[in-house]
Amino acid sequence: MDLLKIENVTKSFASHVALDDVSLSIPEGSIYGLLGPNGAGKTTLLRIINRIIAPDSGRVLFGGKEITSEDVCHIGYMPEERGLYKKMKVGEQAIFFARLKGMSRKEATEKLKAWFKKFGIEDWWNKDIGELSKGMAQKVQFITTVLHEPKLLIFDEPFSGFDPINANLLKEEILALRDKGATIIFSTHNMSSVEEVCDHITLIDKAKNILSGNVNEIRHKHGSNIFEISYRGEEEALVKAMTEVCEVMESAPAPKGYNTMKVHIASDAEVRRVIAAANDSVEIRSFSEVIPSMNDIFIRAVNGNL
Repeated sequence: MDLLKIENVTKSFASHVALDDVSLSIPEGSIYGLLGPNGAGKTTLLRIINRIIAPDSGRVLFGGKEITSEDVCHIGYMPEERGLYKKMKVGEQAIFFARLKGMSRKEATEKLKAWFKKFGIEDWWNKDIGELSKGMAQKVQFITTVLHEPKLLIFDEPFSGFDPINANLLKEEILALRDKGATIIFSTHNMSSVEEVCDHITLIDKAKNILSGNVNEIRHKHGSNIFEISYRGEEEALVKAMTEVCEVMESAPAPKGYNTMKVHIASDAEVRRVIAAANDSVEIRSFSEVIPSMNDIFIRAVNGNL
């Protein structure tokens, strides 16, 4: 069952089209990745879901019905632009946000204390928000987003500003929330995070939905005829040779004097031709097929080569 459905949503600001007839369905109890380059329209869509702004046309369905202001109480939203009042105490501000979501002061305080302890920030309860580092402030905002246990959680670039240890802590909490039944929208540029936590994705580019589906199915569907070449020789010579017979995806240095290059070949019939062209320009160590990462698919889709 889909908890959230976006149907033919369009939104413009003056002459700029932010969303152009975008549709997608988010299954209940899943982590859904919303991907796209800067300016693609992701944040505009998140604001429409939260009823911060309204679409010019189309609609948003929540639990099978058109979304209302009352439904927003069942949504937790952590925007990319963090918003905390610097002159308030950390604990009081967290309680303030919890009260806005309908929690009593007693319930909010008990749950907040537990979350603060879990995140190792219990000593900051009575300090000013202005004293927090960016990472600390982000932990507080994450806690206030999930505290009321909403049906839908929306995180816009949640790992921005976090070191690897704290990013992993947040990732584990997001997975735990999904396992407890929450539905999560995860907007990010970090493709490795997408592969680790997302069940489904939608890629928005230039205001349009250009790719949607299950992450594993997308990787296998678009994985045919992608190969990695390990070689010794001049990169420029190989790039020139490959450009004439296939699509060069990326090139990188490798240990022991060998470099690697990923290429996409149009069809199986072209593989022998590509190998021959590579062999004429460099010394090939290996030539092997690979399943593409979401980063590969993202780049190819945005460049119109998918």
